[in-house]
Amino acid sequence: MQIELTSAEALILFERLSRILHDKGSAEFQNQAEELTAASVLCQLESSLTEPLSENYTELLRKAEKDIVENYGV
Repeated sequence: MQIELTSAEALILFERLSRILHDKGSAEFQNQAEELTAASVLCQLESSLTEPLSENYTELLRKAEKDIVENYGV
């Protein structure tokens, strides 16, 4: 299975999964399978994205958030 994401979507998903897995850990998940799946997706995003390593990551993340709202917002 493949899922296609825009770069903005990938960055937002990366940020959210990072926060869930690193800040709150397993408390956000119903079971271990959910946590392992989230970790797998995060690893795939980490290997594909260069933005998280950029000095201006926060700025890139804010731009991605803005792009998402502009493209999908109501």
